[in-house]
Amino acid sequence: MKLKKVIYITLGCIGVGLGALGAALPLLPAFPFLMLAACCFGKSSERLHHWFVATKLYKNNLESFVKGEGMTWKTKLRIMLLVTVTMAFGFLMMGRVPIGRMILAAVWVFHIVYFVFGIKTIPPTVTAQPKTE
Repeated sequence: MKLKKVIYITLGCIGVGLGALGAALPLLPAFPFLMLAACCFGKSSERLHHWFVATKLYKNNLESFVKGEGMTWKTKLRIMLLVTVTMAFGFLMMGRVPIGRMILAAVWVFHIVYFVFGIKTIPPTVTAQPKTE
């Protein structure tokens, strides 16, 4: 049982690290790695899970989605752009595999349709601005 907990904690830490990189680097997606971290920390350590959900990284990228509220257009567009670039690379590499290109194109179309229509769009959070008189 202890080995399983160590594996979950290790995977969670890797997820946080890659998710942090993904939040900063344009071609590395943060969302799936942060979901991995949330899942692993939730199964391994209540203390780590509470720490993770209190981080700015979690709040900016996952909190609204996990609560079932949806995602902002900015988050949706960032994810769709990254997936499009990644799939375009795969599409180009499959020049001699037309069925692979068709499957990849279908997955890409489904991905775009799902993000546009399947996930609720929420307005961006507005920070309180001091009143000027």
